[in-house]
Amino acid sequence: MIFKPFDNKTDIFFDLDHTLWDFEKNSALAFERVIDEMKMPFSVADFLSHYVVINEEYWHKYSLNLISHDELRVGRIRDTFQYLKYEGNTEEILQIGESYLKYLPDYNYLFDDALELLDYLQDKYRLHIITNGFDEVQRQKLINSGISHYFITVTNSELAGVKKPDAGIFTYALNQAKVSVGNSVMIGDNLLADIKGAQNVGMDVIYYNEHNKNITSDLVQVNKLIDIKGLL
Repeated sequence: MIFKPFDNKTDIFFDLDHTLWDFEKNSALAFERVIDEMKMPFSVADFLSHYVVINEEYWHKYSLNLISHDELRVGRIRDTFQYLKYEGNTEEILQIGESYLKYLPDYNYLFDDALELLDYLQDKYRLHIITNGFDEVQRQKLINSGISHYFITVTNSELAGVKKPDAGIFTYALNQAKVSVGNSVMIGDNLLADIKGAQNVGMDVIYYNEHNKNITSDLVQVNKLIDIKGLL
């Protein structure tokens, strides 16, 4: 018999963006549409060359409750404009942000092997989502990408009232799923929000290290989603 390190598990919790749902690819397509429609004086490539890093920094601050929801949505675009040396006004910033969130769920590329992995897991485990994304946007992503039926519960930060890595969102998700922490595994790409957050409530974790980051840790990790089949 082949030993697998998570033999006692019954429930698997996934992060959504950057783990199953290809956020960077879908985000780029949504911004391309917005920038074209608004006839902005810069290319989507120039915009994203600054926005991607800025957005990551803002989400990190947001997850630590250092900034508000509104500061996240406005600040990441305002700061990008500054790097582009574009004198955008508040109306343009708000319009770009609103149109972007409106269009984002229309683009639904998943990571390679995501469907194969979910097909494999759904016959063996109860599957769930824990995400910091906004409720309506995240639900539309799941529906439009055709994967909503895999998940028994979907927990987001709006429902839980707190964001990953706060212990409260994991406790909320476990209660919604009616499962003990000892029978659960969290899978995600973010070392702080997904991995550290889950570990802080006692959950076992699998780190999706897509970019093969060099981490000095004994974390169970994979570089490709399909490799999770060898663990579960």
